[in-house]
Amino acid sequence: MQQAAAINYTDEEQLIQAAKRNPQQFAALYDKYYAQILKFVYQRLTTKQDAYDITQQVFVQAMLSLEKYEYRGLPFSSWLYRIAINELNKAFRSNAKQRGINLEEKYLADITEETGTDANETEQVVLNALTTLEEDDYQLVEMRFFEKRAFKEIGEILNISEATAKMRLYRILERLKPVIEKRLEK
Repeated sequence: MQQAAAINYTDEEQLIQAAKRNPQQFAALYDKYYAQILKFVYQRLTTKQDAYDITQQVFVQAMLSLEKYEYRGLPFSSWLYRIAINELNKAFRSNAKQRGINLEEKYLADITEETGTDANETEQVVLNALTTLEEDDYQLVEMRFFEKRAFKEIGEILNISEATAKMRLYRILERLKPVIEKRLEK
C-alpha cells in the first residue's frame, strides 16, 4: 500500500488551510494582516472611521470567499490587497467616502528621486501632484514606493503581468515629472 506524499505547507498556508476547515481559525489571518490592510486603506481615505469600516468589509469578504482562494506563490496579503482595492473602488463610486492621501513624508523622497526633482523643495508639490493621479495609478505608485513591493507582487495584486506593472509605473512617473516641474515654476 502506497502512502500519500506529505504536503509541505508554509506557516501561512497552514493558517489558510485551517481557516478553510474552520472559519473560527480565520482570526489568526485577521490578526496577522489587519494592521497592514488598515494602513493601506487609510492612506486613500480622509477619515480613520471610513478606513476602519472598509478594512472590516475587506476581512468579511475575505472570510466569505476564502474557499475560492488559491495559493499562487505570493503572500496571502496580495489577495487581501486585491479585495481592499475592490472595496475602496466601491466606496469611491458611491461617493460615500472621500478619496485622500495620507502618507509619511519620508516616502516622497523615492518619487522625487525617480522624477529627477529636488526632494527638499518638492515634498508638498509631489504630494499635490499625486492627488492628480487616477486611483489605479496612485495604487501602483503607492505599492512600489511606499510599501516597497516587488513588481511581481504588484502585478498579482492588480491582476496584471509583472512587465505591465513596470511599464505602467514608469509611464506614470513620466507623466508626473512635468506636473511637478510646472508646479515648481510657480
